[in-house]
Amino acid sequence: MRASTLLNRLLCLPRATVRDVEILDERVVVRVRPQRRRMRCPYCSFTTVHRYDTRDVDSSWRHLDLGGRVCVLTLRRRRLRCPEHGVHAEAVDFARPGSGFTTDFEDLAVWLATRTDKSTVSVFCRVTWRTVGAMCSRVVADKLAPDRFTNLVDIGVDEISWRRHHKYLTLVSDHESGKIVWGTEGKNAAALGTFFTDTLPEGAAQRIEAVSMDLGPAYVKAVREHAPQATICFDPFHVVKLATDALDDVRRQAWQLARTLSDKQIAKTYRGARWALLKNPENLTDKQASTLEALKRDGGALGRAYELNPTANSGASRKPCARSSRAISATRRRSRCSAVGVRGRSVAAYRSSSRWAKPSGSTSTASSRPSPADLQTDAMRA
Repeated sequence: MRASTLLNRLLCLPRATVRDVEILDERVVVRVRPQRRRMRCPYCSFTTVHRYDTRDVDSSWRHLDLGGRVCVLTLRRRRLRCPEHGVHAEAVDFARPGSGFTTDFEDLAVWLATRTDKSTVSVFCRVTWRTVGAMCSRVVADKLAPDRFTNLVDIGVDEISWRRHHKYLTLVSDHESGKIVWGTEGKNAAALGTFFTDTLPEGAAQRIEAVSMDLGPAYVKAVREHAPQATICFDPFHVVKLATDALDDVRRQAWQLARTLSDKQIAKTYRGARWALLKNPENLTDKQASTLEALKRDGGALGRAYELNPTANSGASRKPCARSSRAISATRRRSRCSAVGVRGRSVAAYRSSSRWAKPSGSTSTASSRPSPADLQTDAMRA
């Protein structure tokens, strides 16, 4: 079998065929030629058979490595005159316009960039750090569906930090597809507001039925302003975290008070009771279970505060949201603890206009997906 025939079968280049190959010490140079007479503009769909001229030098593209060697494709490209864009070199089907890499190489590098940092990708692919960013920009522009905003119904909003938590991005995901559809710098109401005012087509914001997010007030403000008909679904993780933080605050207060007593064993009990109070009952060790029972028998502020923990977890379960949020607020009033009261008021502030997202679906992560039944059951409209 000839080397050109073997490479044609290995590379499978669209609308191009291998003409010659040169194997060097550190690279493999594959010379190709186009299979079609008609030329295409790299920036539009214009095609023509009339050649303007031929470039004096070969164009080259980095392809996937062959046997540990860098593989480079070369082609002497023709030029055409486009009525709209002027004279340009013809487009090739195996590479994106303006890129020095093949589509297969860029797709691999960008997929790696979604799994690890750019520095690792640059070392693995033997390219510069800035080149990885340029490839990401080209692939995103090529892969993003232009109609991704037209049928948005259930979306999630969340922020992500970068540069060691000094900068933030606001991301919007489509729960139907489980993909990120939009992002911008910042994490305030104005950042999310640009999604509704500058990005969505006319009338798309009014078709949104549910928005999942955390308990931050900035995103709530933006959704209520631009999509007031949408149900705001809070991530159950943040609701449960409010309850567990309040419970641990009460334990710390009890521990500090017990340290002033003559019996040091009491302070030691409160100090070591953290995980007995915070862990799920089925995950407790025998020692933790006995500590928890002793604290519940003693009652007091810590015993009343412990009631909030299982109640908050039920608020994140599949029970109706109105019943769960009322239970959390009732526990806040009964506990008579300042730490519980502060966090309970955070829950009560959203009761009239929102509901808790279900753990099986509507959370603010891009990969989650709310079920239609969850979006309709006990929805409390804004």
